[in-house]
Amino acid sequence: MTEPIRALYFNCTLTPSPDESHTDLLIQASATILRKQGVEVEVVRAVDHAIAPGVQPDMTEHGASEDAWPALWERVLAADILVLATPIWLGDGSSVFRRVIERLYSESSVLNDDGQSISYGKVAGVLVGGNEDGMKHVAREAIYALQHIGYTIPPQADAGWVGEAGPGPSYGDELDDGSHAGADNDFTKRNVTIMAWNLLHLARLLQGGIPAEGNDRDAWERGERFGFQNPEYR
Repeated sequence: MTEPIRALYFNCTLTPSPDESHTDLLIQASATILRKQGVEVEVVRAVDHAIAPGVQPDMTEHGASEDAWPALWERVLAADILVLATPIWLGDGSSVFRRVIERLYSESSVLNDDGQSISYGKVAGVLVGGNEDGMKHVAREAIYALQHIGYTIPPQADAGWVGEAGPGPSYGDELDDGSHAGADNDFTKRNVTIMAWNLLHLARLLQGGIPAEGNDRDAWERGERFGFQNPEYR
């Protein structure tokens, strides 16, 4: 019997709880699809936690007075699906979004029992919302970072919503006609749905992990080269 799939969403809004987060509304549109398929979903609002800046696993060992990351990292490890969700500010993801990526990177030296990055066999995606341009730029930056540290990225693993350029309603805001901004946008609904299902499909496929042939870093350190030949010695 296969283990249940677990998903963790990092809400990288700049708004602390309990205030409303537009990013959370976008997360719930995605998470609801996964929950209906039996996925265990957890949402963490990163700004509510004292995540210290830095690229070490525990920044209290490097001068920080406190660091919530080690406890959050345990929740990351328990998840088969990781989704980073952020608003857009000045055309880019939030500062909290960047900090979460940096702290994920701080764990890039952690290996599994097969000598692979600990993120091997896990999948990731990105949700982006705002009322200004930059959705694809933000997703591109995050997807590069996530695959670099070992996550597998399924097809069409980014989704989001942006309103008209300039000041205006954010996702989920009630409009004068009683509707909610973005909620009926077919492009957003379609892409959120495709992204959620692709994350789930790939997470199920990878439950047995990724074969270690050619990517076992411990074996590389022991001298195994998996068929690599340096051209200068040919």
